[in-house]
Amino acid sequence: MYIKKALMLGAFFVMLFGGVATAEPIVTESTSDSTVTSNGKSETTVKSPPPSAISPSINNSNSDVCTIAFSGAVQTQILGISGGSAIRDMNCERLKLSKVLYDMGMKVAAVSNLCQDERVFSAMEMAGTPCPFMGKIGEEASQLWETYPELRPDHMKKEEKDGTFLKGIGAGALGAGLLFLLL
Repeated sequence: MYIKKALMLGAFFVMLFGGVATAEPIVTESTSDSTVTSNGKSETTVKSPPPSAISPSINNSNSDVCTIAFSGAVQTQILGISGGSAIRDMNCERLKLSKVLYDMGMKVAAVSNLCQDERVFSAMEMAGTPCPFMGKIGEEASQLWETYPELRPDHMKKEEKDGTFLKGIGAGALGAGLLFLLL
């Protein structure tokens, strides 16, 4: 009985899928002819941009560094110049050194370090607490500052400013000359 059912099922599948296998393939033929005639003139002009002077990046990755970084670049059609540098911030260094001295318990040394700045020196005088002088404080220090005025920070700054002005004029003239060469 199972054999009869299996044979009938097999015959059913042969009739169902057998017709597909014996079908003839579909053939499509297509022919096309075309002729293209083209005449043209083409001209290509390539204009490249001038090379670039790229200023270097100067990174102060640590925020506890007393430097100021700068960079710049100048580019013309012929020549490009770039450069950069870092400048020490002396006032920042003075503040950090004074804080370290104060934290170590060296209060007079910390104040003496700050007094090297003419603004602090003047403020201390105005407050009636003169800056220390060779370990002396108070009235003794005030008398010594009067005896040796050439050692005062405000006196020393006047001499430094004269030299700084002349250096600034020289650097400006050199920069102007270099820019003139670029043109």
